[in-house]
Amino acid sequence: MQKLLLLHGALGSAENFNQLITLLQRDFEIYTLDFEGHGQQKTSETQLTIAGFANQVLDFLNENKIEKINIFGYSMGGYVGLYLAKNHPERIEKLFTLATKLNWTIEGSQKETSFLNPEIIKEKVPKYAAALEKLHGQNWEKLMYKTAEMMLELGKSPALKNDDFAVITTPTLIAVGDKDVMVSIEESSAAYRQLPNGQFLVLPNTQHPIERVYKVELAHQIKNYFS
Repeated sequence: MQKLLLLHGALGSAENFNQLITLLQRDFEIYTLDFEGHGQQKTSETQLTIAGFANQVLDFLNENKIEKINIFGYSMGGYVGLYLAKNHPERIEKLFTLATKLNWTIEGSQKETSFLNPEIIKEKVPKYAAALEKLHGQNWEKLMYKTAEMMLELGKSPALKNDDFAVITTPTLIAVGDKDVMVSIEESSAAYRQLPNGQFLVLPNTQHPIERVYKVELAHQIKNYFS
């Protein structure tokens, strides 16, 4: 049975994959983890970075004595997967990314981080604030600020430059929803076209939030790609 690691997005956790795991567990040996500061992981005083998350994945693989694994990465998790595929291709069999922001700019990161204000969220969207606290505990506000800092830094200096996609030889499927307002079909397609062993998928009637992705269809696509 093939091994499959599921990597969550920013401000998410491994819990986001509970339904997906149920749909995939007969076909794969599934692994998940929480990135630093997310879910059950504590937040340090250091800055969150894609390189740091990638090192966390490598540590996880080493601790579990896994030499090589398939990865499905949602949003930020997909970006971490691509970073690993570029810098540590020997550890990844195949990669599937969904809703992953690939074209980072200063203007774009400023726009996205403008929504990451805990005080405004507590006032305007209390249900979302409560959900974040349930997922991450009382440190969710600190995590949000640190996530915003990371995104602003990505806007200034992306962890993956445009030319990097051309040297990623790991078989990679770039997927995006047709109704995703954060990640465009155009930027996803542009990255796919540079990948030597890339595939491209547009999921119909699909928005960005993982909670709104139709899990049965996603599970079908995952099984089809990694089979």
